[in-house]
Amino acid sequence: MSTIESQSDRHSAADVVAGLLAVASIVLSAIAMGLGLLLELDARPVRTETVAVILALVAARLSERYQSLALKAVLFATVAWVIGMTLAVITENPLI
Repeated sequence: MSTIESQSDRHSAADVVAGLLAVASIVLSAIAMGLGLLLELDARPVRTETVAVILALVAARLSERYQSLALKAVLFATVAWVIGMTLAVITENPLI
């Protein structure tokens, strides 16, 4: 292996941060979806999902390597928003 090939396989700091942001977006989406209700957290789906989508979009823009993970995080946040809003309305919890 030459040094050029080994350097292209390494993760840059931006790649690591983008991966962490995408995973944080997925975790926030899970909390807003209903995990927050189970853990008795104050899960307000509008606030939490807005932050989750912003984190995923920043992760997508930050690194090309984790753009697919960020796309999956945005899609998961969209589905989690619908489920979280539905659960919040059914259980009469605050939305915002």
